[in-house]
Amino acid sequence: MTSAYRFIGLFSACALALLAHTAIAQMPQPAPRAPVANTRPSTSPHTMTAEDLSTLFGGMLPYMLARGDIAGGAVVVVKDGKVLFAQGYGYADLKTRTPVSPATTLFRIGSVSKLFTWTAVMQLVEQHKVDLDRDINDYLDFKIPPRFGKPITLRDLMTHTPGFEDTARDLLPATPDGTNLERYLKAHIPVRIFPPGKIVAYSNYGAGLAGYMVQRVSGEPFDTYVQRHIFEPLDMRHSTFAQPLPASLAPLLAKGYASASDGDAKPFELANPAPAGAMTSSALDMANFMITQLQDGRFGNTRILSQRTAELMHSPQHASAPGLNGFDLGFYQENRNGQRIIGHGGDTIVFHSDLHLLLDADVGLFMSFNSAGKNGAINDVRSAIFHAFLDRYFPWHVAEEPTYKDAKSDASLVAGSYESSRRNVSALRFLYLFGQANVQALPDGTITVSMLNDPAGSPLHWREIGPLHYREVDGQALLDFVADARGRILYLATSENPTSILQRMPARLNPAMFMPLLGIALAILLATLLIWLGGWLIRRHYGGILVLSRVQRATRRLSRLGVLVCITTVFGWFLFIVAISANELLLVRGALTPWMYLLYAMGVPALIGALAVIANAAIAWFAPRRSRRVRVGEIFLALAMIYLAWFIVVFGLVSFNVRF
Repeated sequence: MTSAYRFIGLFSACALALLAHTAIAQMPQPAPRAPVANTRPSTSPHTMTAEDLSTLFGGMLPYMLARGDIAGGAVVVVKDGKVLFAQGYGYADLKTRTPVSPATTLFRIGSVSKLFTWTAVMQLVEQHKVDLDRDINDYLDFKIPPRFGKPITLRDLMTHTPGFEDTARDLLPATPDGTNLERYLKAHIPVRIFPPGKIVAYSNYGAGLAGYMVQRVSGEPFDTYVQRHIFEPLDMRHSTFAQPLPASLAPLLAKGYASASDGDAKPFELANPAPAGAMTSSALDMANFMITQLQDGRFGNTRILSQRTAELMHSPQHASAPGLNGFDLGFYQENRNGQRIIGHGGDTIVFHSDLHLLLDADVGLFMSFNSAGKNGAINDVRSAIFHAFLDRYFPWHVAEEPTYKDAKSDASLVAGSYESSRRNVSALRFLYLFGQANVQALPDGTITVSMLNDPAGSPLHWREIGPLHYREVDGQALLDFVADARGRILYLATSENPTSILQRMPARLNPAMFMPLLGIALAILLATLLIWLGGWLIRRHYGGILVLSRVQRATRRLSRLGVLVCITTVFGWFLFIVAISANELLLVRGALTPWMYLLYAMGVPALIGALAVIANAAIAWFAPRRSRRVRVGEIFLALAMIYLAWFIVVFGLVSFNVRF
């Protein structure tokens, strides 16, 4: 999701690159929610006219693009069935200085593509060709393996609750041959880690399955189906799921840049699975789609959904905690400023988009940009635009609420480490464990969550206003902790991000606990290697001989070999993390898979080496000729190796599973 997560250190930077900046794996963070019952209007709103919108966006976007080092973008607003405002800002091509056109400049819209996949699904639901609550295996020509005694349904896919682990491999294929939907889905079936319908964990693979079901049930290729049944009826002439783009549209695609100052246009970004994020469109084409959704499936004299089906699509289906934003059928909720809002965002590496529908106000806002900008500035730009738009035309003020009486004790109860439900537990478990969020209790009874920061990077503060129910200090966002019947905290959910939850982790897996111990253990191993090398050089210089029995000599050599393998393994993972932090394509395209096999295989001799070190320490302790200094040193070395062996096992660093 775009931009809510900030992790710690180099390991954290790698996890961020994988989770938040890898093409369609990225997910936009929806706006916080302010329940109507606890809010009241603050000032009179501006009248929403084309002129006033021009003033609003014209006063913000040129400055924001320049400050954020973003090449260009487009914004369109619809109201009451018509396009009220559409404007391009900056450049679609920096080299030729081609300005952005809302009508003809094309953008890769990332995960906003899913809304078209879900719309196609609802068309088939309306025709009684698929059932939202039927086992999805009934519509596939391969099987999702059974687990938890309950099948996955289309409703689960549309609310991102099928229970799949997160996947990243081949999300960004190098060639168009790698975008075959059927082949991709059959080769990348994720592990199911949660019972279906229970835990929200955003899944690109799940959206791909839904698109494949559309393809199989309709008898048409997915992109052909969407073209015939959505794009053409809605007069979306500048939209396609084709990869690469058709010859007629390719010249219209905006160049994509890491940042405007970088100046080097990036190659066309292929995406897998296509139904999850491969669509290309213009701002005005997206205006037609927004009008259709806001008018319950009608565009002019054309209907692509019945009113009843559209209303079902826009109805709440799943929430991780009562009163928080959750999912409708495919759309996620973004309720804010007293408005009922649904939407979706999408990101590739260089393109970034957001779509918001204010259902009761009959207003839609779409924006898309062709650069991530300096330090991912586009995330704050999108959020600021959306919030400024709402505050100008739908101003709202949060009513005063007293702090809950048990705030300080509850803050201590919820403090700790939390892991996202959107994670990989197979090949990349260690990266996700390093990317935990930390909840800290402050002396005044408020809390902070390390992943939830303001645009300046400072942690937001949260005040308890009800049992385990928090509101952002001086803000609208909500955060709830969910406990079991015994009062143990299970997870936290926030209105900032309905696409996943953060699950409570044991203290032993808190980076604040294991990182210092890991550092100490590695320091002991490195010091040991230096001492052994120094001792060998001294004995060689003076002709000394280390008097040991045959058993002592064998275990000593094995222990030293074990330490060397362990150090090499850790250094190998360090290089792996540096490589994918610099270029995530090395990971998602599988270039580093042989390296991963080697590193995982090295975990086996590292564990055996730990046993050798323990055996050598025991023998040294009881050997009559070994000094106390040597005995104590061997014991410390054994303790360090025991901890590293635990770390290797718990963090999944010994495995032959490279599924991710």
